[in-house]
Amino acid sequence: MPPKSKDNHAVLLLTVGLAGWLIPGGGQFIIKERARAIIIFTAIVLTFAIGLYLGSVAVVNPVTGKLAYAAQIMNSPAVAAIGRITKDGQYAVYGKPNEIGQIYTSIAGLLNLLCIVNAVYMAHIKKTASSGA
Repeated sequence: MPPKSKDNHAVLLLTVGLAGWLIPGGGQFIIKERARAIIIFTAIVLTFAIGLYLGSVAVVNPVTGKLAYAAQIMNSPAVAAIGRITKDGQYAVYGKPNEIGQIYTSIAGLLNLLCIVNAVYMAHIKKTASSGA
């Protein structure tokens, strides 16, 4: 019987992590931290949107900006869709707007990664505390 409990715990942690990646704050929403989920969603989406506004969609480029793209993809799978649109180089932007936009979108992705890890940790703590282990 204990292995089933561990399997359910692993599935819960995986679900929380995946939800947090699909929608910023989704992991916190699943573990019933609704206010925290709304704050995280708002902060990350606004930071990403400001980065796109400052530098246009060209800041998400998996071909020329591989390092920034690795951080940006932590926002959600929607970034991959934007990357597919911009990888051919039709949306060129240069100079400070591009750099600032990449910084904003990359910070939003890394912030979401931090929130995903936090949601998984909180789910783990809540599950172990409720099971009495």
